[in-house]
Amino acid sequence: MFAASDVSQPSQPQRAKSPVSSGVVGMLLFIVTEVMFFGALISAYLVIRAGLDEWPPWGQPRLPVETTAFNTLVLLVSGLLMAYSRNLLQKNEFTQGRRWLGFSILLGTFFLISQGYEWVELIKYGLTISSSVYGGLFYLIIGAHGFHVIGTLAFLIYAWKRLGASVNPLTPEGLLPVQLLWYFVVCVWPALYVLVYL
Repeated sequence: MFAASDVSQPSQPQRAKSPVSSGVVGMLLFIVTEVMFFGALISAYLVIRAGLDEWPPWGQPRLPVETTAFNTLVLLVSGLLMAYSRNLLQKNEFTQGRRWLGFSILLGTFFLISQGYEWVELIKYGLTISSSVYGGLFYLIIGAHGFHVIGTLAFLIYAWKRLGASVNPLTPEGLLPVQLLWYFVVCVWPALYVLVYL
C-alpha cells in the first residue's frame, strides 16, 4: 500500500491571467456604443445641413470660433497630461502621476466651464434650442459632448481621490478604464469642433 504522501496528486490547472482586464473590455464596449451614438448625431447634422439652402441660417449669432479653438487646445493638452500621468503611475511614481492627473482634471474642468459660459452668451444673443434647427442641433451635439465631459470628470475626480487613499488605493490598471473614456471624450471633440464651428 502506498502512503498518502507518495501518491501524486493531479496538478490543478492554473488560470491564465487575462492580458486585458474586464473593466477595460467593458469600457471599450461602451466606447464603441458611444462612437455609434456620436456617428448618428453627426450623420443627422450633415443630412439636415445639406437639405437647407443657407447654413448657418440668417439671423442666428455666429459661434465663437477663436475662443472655442483655444478651448479645444486646452482639452487636447488635458489628454496629453493624462497620458503622461499614466506613464508616471506605471513607473510607480504615484505622487507625480497623481499630481499630473490632477492637472489634467483641472484643464478638463476649465474646458467645461468655458463652454458653459459660451452657452450662456449664445443664449443671450438669441441662439436657443427653439430658435432654429441650427440652434437645436448645436445644443444637441455639443450638449451631448458636454454631458460626457461632466460624467467622465466626475469619475476622474473620484479616481484621483482613490489613488491617494491610505486604505485600498486605486491601482494604475484600475484607473485605465476611466482614462480610456477621457481619451475618447478628448478625441471626439476636434471632430465636433470642425463640424459644428467651422
